[in-house]
Amino acid sequence: MNDYLRETSGEEITAKDFRTWAGTNLAAAALQALDHGDDPPRKKTVLRALKEVASALGNTLAVCRKCYVHPAIVDGYLDRSLLPALNRSKTAAQHPGRGLTADEAAVMAFLNRRLTRIAGTARRRPQQRRDMRRKPGRSVAAAARRSA
Repeated sequence: MNDYLRETSGEEITAKDFRTWAGTNLAAAALQALDHGDDPPRKKTVLRALKEVASALGNTLAVCRKCYVHPAIVDGYLDRSLLPALNRSKTAAQHPGRGLTADEAAVMAFLNRRLTRIAGTARRRPQQRRDMRRKPGRSVAAAARRSA
């Protein structure tokens, strides 16, 4: 199966990639359906959503969360950025193209924005570390104030 996918697509792709994409989309849909606008968002809602995904994929909850649901989906739900982003993207993606449904296009847009933002933060970190290095005779507090 995996050989067929690689030959057909010309990409390094496996059946697990499709299961991961399905699990990620199922999790986003379940979180939307189960959300009751709780403030703060409830971890119990995440647990229920992941149980639904695990059942649909025929896996345990632990395997599902670790291997088949992108962590940005759960993090986005808990920090309240996921659902508004999905609703905005779904509205904008009436003709999503690339063979994606509007829901899939919304998840893809959310992940792209989230991962681009994380990548930008990661690129700045080495500079921040250099700024925080102590110079001889200076305290850690002084180094922190200087970099702020």
